[in-house]
Amino acid sequence: MSTPTIEEFIREAEQWLESTGLPRRRSEGEAAWGEGEHDVSVFHNLDHEAERALLGRLQDWQRRKFEAGFGALTWPEEYGGRGLPVAYEDAFAEVEGRYETPRAHELFSVTLHLIAPTIRLLGTPQQRERLIRPLLAGRELACQLFSEPEAGSDLAALGTRAVRDGDSWVVTGQKVWSSGAQFAQWGQLLARTDPDVPKHAGITAFMVPMDLPGVEVRPLRQMSGGTSFNEVFLTEVRVPDALRLGQVGQGWQVALTTLGFERQASSANEHVGGTWEQLLALARWAGADRDPLVRQGLARVAIGQRLARVANARDRSDRENGRPLGAVGSVRKLQWVRRMLAVSEVARDVLGPRLVVDSGEWGTYSWSQHVLGVPGYRIAGGSDEIQRTIIAERLLGLPPEPREDRDKPWKEVRR
Repeated sequence: MSTPTIEEFIREAEQWLESTGLPRRRSEGEAAWGEGEHDVSVFHNLDHEAERALLGRLQDWQRRKFEAGFGALTWPEEYGGRGLPVAYEDAFAEVEGRYETPRAHELFSVTLHLIAPTIRLLGTPQQRERLIRPLLAGRELACQLFSEPEAGSDLAALGTRAVRDGDSWVVTGQKVWSSGAQFAQWGQLLARTDPDVPKHAGITAFMVPMDLPGVEVRPLRQMSGGTSFNEVFLTEVRVPDALRLGQVGQGWQVALTTLGFERQASSANEHVGGTWEQLLALARWAGADRDPLVRQGLARVAIGQRLARVANARDRSDRENGRPLGAVGSVRKLQWVRRMLAVSEVARDVLGPRLVVDSGEWGTYSWSQHVLGVPGYRIAGGSDEIQRTIIAERLLGLPPEPREDRDKPWKEVRR
C-alpha cells in the first residue's frame, strides 16, 4: 500500500473526524470569559467514579481511532499501525485538536507512550503479541511500579525483592506515586533480584497483572483534592518468569528506556495545567494586564511557550531522522516545569486572595489547582536535581558526582 502525501492524509483525517460527530473546539482566542468549564489543574481532582468515567471515555475514543487506522500511526502494521513517519502523527494531532475529545489522563499517556514502546523494544515475541495491541487499542491500561518510599530520587536504590522460585518470581515490597494504578490492568515493575551486586546491576523488570493475589492498591489523597496517585503493596506476589521484561539483572536498562520515553512525552505537552490563552484572559479580566510587573510575567510565559514550540519542532525533526532525544530530554523537562511555574506566579500575582477563596466566581479559585499541582512535576519523571545531574554529566561532560555506593553490593549500602 502506497504512503499518502501529507495533504492526502490530512484530508482523510478531517473526513473521518467530521464523521465521528464530535463537536468542534473553539479556536485559540475565541473563548469568551465566563463560558464553559474552566479547568487549569495539573493533576486530576476527581472522585473515583468520575476518574473511572474519564478513563472509560478515553479508552472508547482510542478504540475508535485504532479501529479507523489513526490510533497507532507510526507503529508497524503488525501491531495495528500504519508505519507512517512522525510528521503524520503530528498532522493528525493538529486536526484532532480542533474537536472536543476526552481530556487527557496520565495513566493513558503512560500506557501508550511509555510502556507499549518499551515492550516493543525489549519484550519477548510472546509479550509483544499478548500486550501491544490491547495497550495501543486502549482495551488495557498499564501503570509504572518504579518509585519507592525509601529510595526517594535514587530509583536504583529500590528495595522491592523478587526471588526466583521455579518458573515464577515471588515479589514483596512497596511502590508509591503510581499514577492510575487503581484502574490499571498491568504494572511495569522494577524489583531487586540480586542484593549481592551494586545497585544498578541487581534489578530486573516485569510486567505484573494488577489482579494477582497479593497486590493491594491504596489511593493517596493529594493536597489538590484528587486521588490519582497510589501506594501499591506487593505481598508474596507470584509473577511468572514469562512476564519478565528483559534479561535478569538488566532492569536498569529497561527503566532508562521507559524514563527516556517519559521525558520525551512530558516535555512535549504544552497544555498540562491550562493554556497561555487562559492565563492572558485572566489577566485581562482582572485589569492586571496593565500592571508592569504582571506584564513582565506574561512576557516570560509567552517567550517560554514560543521557545518550547521551537524546541518541539527540533525534537520532531530529530525523531523523524532517527536521532534519539537522549539527555536533551532532561533539558526539555526542566524547561517545561519552569514554564508551568511561571504561569503559577502570574496567576498568583493577578488573583491575590481570590486564589484561595472558593467564592463560586468563574475562573478564579480554579487556578489553585494549578498552583498546588505544579510543584509535583519538580519530582515526577525524575526530580529537578536528577535532571541537572544528567545534564551536567552527559551533555556538559563535567566530572561525575562522587558516589560512595558505586561499586558496593546493594546489601552493604547504608540506607
